[in-house]
Amino acid sequence: MFQVGTDWNPKQAMLKDLFTRQDDFEQAVALCLSMHAMVHESSMTGFPETTYEDEIWDSLDRKAFETMPTVKDVTIAWNLWHITRIEDLTVNFLIAGGDQVFNEDWRARMGTKFKDTGNAMTDGQILELSRSLNREELRNYRNEVGRRTRTVFGQLCRQDRKRKVNPKDLQRIFDAGGVTAQSESVWLLDFWGGKTVSGLLLMPVTRHQIVHLNDSVKLKKKCGKL
Repeated sequence: MFQVGTDWNPKQAMLKDLFTRQDDFEQAVALCLSMHAMVHESSMTGFPETTYEDEIWDSLDRKAFETMPTVKDVTIAWNLWHITRIEDLTVNFLIAGGDQVFNEDWRARMGTKFKDTGNAMTDGQILELSRSLNREELRNYRNEVGRRTRTVFGQLCRQDRKRKVNPKDLQRIFDAGGVTAQSESVWLLDFWGGKTVSGLLLMPVTRHQIVHLNDSVKLKKKCGKL
């Protein structure tokens, strides 16, 4: 079974160290690619072992997917939506300078009215999102975002290590509705805007995902006891 403490944390520390050195950027990207595979489905990445996300989807029923066990919790559905939307926005707008995977077709396929990261959602909105989402289409969307990210990884070079975020791309995220004007959401633009490409690869592309997948594993166990 995948363990965050032994299987992930040492790699995260190594990745942070590698990004401090220009000559080790290619090695850092290679490690990032391997870590990215650990937080996505092995069927998409070709990772030879069971990944953390594989464990979440294994025998995951609809009840566990959409249930908020306590008022202090979110849902597995929200966690997966949240990390996927953020990966899509930061990798494609801010690192690649292109367009996100998400569009109106994907929103219709997933069956939701939402399109932002969900940072400012109330409990009621989290449950509304979770109950409306087509689970398999969210899974398909997450896999497509993951594939696009891995393509972007392959296009990075040493000159990207300290490249800063373009303010115009931050505005594009806002204009696309990826972030709302609410204070709990719009702060993300300042946070991402202060990062380099290396910083985005560290957080949110890798570390942020493991945090929410770890929470999803805990939620799955909680729901199993309800």
